[in-house]
Amino acid sequence: MVQNVKKISENRYRETFGRYLEEFHVGDIYEHRPGKTITENDNHMFTLMTMNTHPMHFDDEFAKKSEFGKCIVCSPLTVALMVGMSVTDVSQKAIANLGWESINLIHPMFVGDTLYAESEVLEKRESKSRPTQGIVKVSTRGFNQDGVEVCNFIRKMLIPKIGYAVEDKE
Repeated sequence: MVQNVKKISENRYRETFGRYLEEFHVGDIYEHRPGKTITENDNHMFTLMTMNTHPMHFDDEFAKKSEFGKCIVCSPLTVALMVGMSVTDVSQKAIANLGWESINLIHPMFVGDTLYAESEVLEKRESKSRPTQGIVKVSTRGFNQDGVEVCNFIRKMLIPKIGYAVEDKE
């Protein structure tokens, strides 16, 4: 996580987070912390909010008969948490998410599991049409408390150069 402090006025400072295009380096890996222990309430609320009606996420009796023997965490919740965990490191200054190449769900998460994530910078280039911005591509991987990879995805973001982020205009 990059944390900078911007002087606003005499004796007044504001925290800023995220990276400018120039601060990304191909091959760098950012470990996103803190982790998040997923509660039953997290899983139920996300499942209901997204109108996911699969009983594997909220019906204990149904889930007992499955190969897992218990409810599993709704997989889009895992993805959403991983994205959220990565924001302060890779997309806090982003202008936009440009796309997702893949999302791979490797191992289920269960209520009570703790999710951790990390992102590796795969590519970085200046934008051909926007001279004050560039495109960064990262691979984000999620792990449970035992170090088992549970999910990974690749995404591209439009990132400003130094001096061109929204907070630079304040």
